[in-house]
Amino acid sequence: MVQLSSNDTHSKAVGYLLWIFGFTGAHRFYYGKPVTGTIWFFTFGLFLIGWLIDLFLIPSMDREADLRFQAGPTNYTVAWVLLTFLGVLGLHRMYMGKWLTGLLYLLTGGLFLIGVLYDFWTLNDQISLKHSRREIFSH
Repeated sequence: MVQLSSNDTHSKAVGYLLWIFGFTGAHRFYYGKPVTGTIWFFTFGLFLIGWLIDLFLIPSMDREADLRFQAGPTNYTVAWVLLTFLGVLGLHRMYMGKWLTGLLYLLTGGLFLIGVLYDFWTLNDQISLKHSRREIFSH
């Protein structure tokens, strides 16, 4: 019998949607793989070969992310969509309750894009840490 994970933090559907733009590394960043996401970004999906292989690796990347990151009230997918499409406006930070840095991103174009790049590298960990802290303080 297959047991469904109660810690479903990431979506396969969103992973595949980001895979369409995967030659930029978007799906790899989403699943918490910033090093290979950066490599994909600078090599056009590892010369499209890695991008094609990833079509078959997304289910395992999704399972890994579900095991690695802490579930909680902040939805990873919503945060990632906001970061990917509106990161320079800081909406993903406001969504996570980080209003001060969200406003700072809004006024500085995502801290001149450096902050957006930082968030591409760390967003999953930021959310997971927030969820872990919430769980510690709720006990």
